[in-house]
Order: sequence, then C-alpha cells, then structure tokens
Amino acid sequence: MMRIVAFVWFCLLLFSCGEKEVYLFTSHREPALDGLHFLYSYDGYNWDSLADVWLKPEIGNQKIYYDYHTKKMEEPKFYGSPMMRDPSIVQGPDGTFHLVWTISWNGEQGFGYSSSNDLIHWSEQREIRVMADSATNNVWAPELFYDDVNEQFMIIWSSAILPEQYTEADKLGQNKAHRSYYTTTKDFETFAPAKKFYDPGYNSIDGYLLKRGEKDYVFIIKDNRKPNYSNLFCVFSDNPEGPFSNPTVNFGPTYSEGPCAVKVGDEWLIYFDVYREFRYGAVSTRDFKTFTPIDDKISYPKGHKHGTIFKVKESVFKKMKEAEQK
Repeated sequence: MMRIVAFVWFCLLLFSCGEKEVYLFTSHREPALDGLHFLYSYDGYNWDSLADVWLKPEIGNQKIYYDYHTKKMEEPKFYGSPMMRDPSIVQGPDGTFHLVWTISWNGEQGFGYSSSNDLIHWSEQREIRVMADSATNNVWAPELFYDDVNEQFMIIWSSAILPEQYTEADKLGQNKAHRSYYTTTKDFETFAPAKKFYDPGYNSIDGYLLKRGEKDYVFIIKDNRKPNYSNLFCVFSDNPEGPFSNPTVNFGPTYSEGPCAVKVGDEWLIYFDVYREFRYGAVSTRDFKTFTPIDDKISYPKGHKHGTIFKVKESVFKKMKEAEQK
C-alpha cells in the first residue's frame, strides 16, 4: 500500500513540474506607429489581446531616400515618426527574448532590435544596418529563427532589387521586385555579411523559416507579383541555410502575406494576413504540400496585423497579465 501511495505522489510531483505553456502572437496595428502588441491563446486557434502597447518605437522612418525606380529623392510614409511593423520574437537558449521589426516602409537599410528577459522590460532599441553596402532602400519583415544545430540566430528579410536586375518573371508583376536575404549572429553584436537566402527567380517577400525535424526545414514565402499572383507557397531543405527545393502549389487566398506557423498536436497551422479583406486566415497541414482552410476554426481580435507565434511558460504569461492590469 505504501508503495502505491508513494508512486501516486511521485506522479503528481512529476505532473506539477511540467508547466503549461501559452501561445503568444506578436502584432502591430496600422499605421504601425504605436508599437508592439501581443495576442495570446491556450489552444493555438482562439486568440485574445493583451491590452496596451508593450514597446513603443523609438527608431526608424527618419530618412529621405533615393528611389531607384522614380530616380528621385522621396520621403517615406509617415516620415519623421518612428515605426514598428512586422514584429518577430524568438527566445534564445539562455531565456532571453529577442525582437526584430521593420522600421520604415522605405529609406532605411536595417531593421530594429531589442531584447527582454520577461517581455515587459526591454533593452535600448538599435538599428542593425544589414544592407548598408547594398543599392536598396528597404528591409522588410525581418524574421528570427534559432538554428540549434549551429547554435546561432538567423534573421531573414526582403529587400528590393534594382530595376535593371528584373527577370522576365519579375516583369509579370507591376510592383517593385524583392528577394530574400539573411544574416547570422550568436550575440546580436556581431553579424555575418548579408547574403541571398532564397531566390525563386521572381518578386517574393515575407519568408518564414521553421524546423520540422532533424535535417528537415520548411520555408514559407509569398509570390509578391501583382495583380495576378500574390499567393503563398513552401520550399524544403535539409539545411536551414538552404538550398531549397522547387516550390509547392500556392495556397491561401490571393493577396495573402505575412505567414507564420505553429505546431498544434499533430498538425501545423499556418496563419497569414488576408490584407485586402482586412482579416487573418489560416490553413492546417501535416506535410506542407496539402493545405486545409480552417478559417471557421480560428478567432482573433480585429486589427491584428503581421506577426509571429511563439510559446512561453505560463508563469511568464501570468506576470505579463499582472503588468497589464497595473
């Protein structure tokens, strides 16, 4: 009898040590001048807002720039007002949360960076000028990925290429053409030179990298040619830095962008911004080759825009809720 009681207590102790996790979804609100927002969920499908702004932008959107298309000096949208679009967060092995974001529509050659131990208090904001030696005038939607094999962080973004570099496939669209670039860092102080990350041969933006298993990586990205394309697709590699396979079939409604993915149970959920319809959409998949729309299974607050999903311990989330109420 004593052995049974001891075993029950051991099981209860073991269960109590496994702290519940909460999904957090980074977010911005147009026109992206107020700062970092968060959504939260316990099931990955139904989302609610954490109140207020968790980090106000202090950098970016301050430069008049040369537009390689108009051949003139231009002012960026909301010139003079610091901006925070497309926030992406990854928690490092030491527990530190790292945040990167877009700091301007045009005119800047870097992204914003800050870090936190609790998602409440943040370090000084810095601009990481990853394209300073390049003939481009934008760094859009930086996405963080932690490469646990090489023990380094990757930051992947999109930048415009020169009109003289357009392929015939680029010319099928009517907007500026972009390609994906990346850098790596171990400490967010020293960064490798920017390199091309993925190039399908045509305008593409908003890349999101995930790891399914050992030597099994998926990159989700948007075909950004408009008006006839503007869909999402996936490519695959056995290395986080590529090279990647041929594209899958497109998925998601036309004019979808800003994809991110999270594994819930045995399925992956891919969320994306259906921006012309002013809503978010989602699909589920097990193989990233067949996709099932699940718009009827998700819920989220109005106004949510381009962010990424990560998980935190419930104790971290509860401290955020306490801070929210002060």
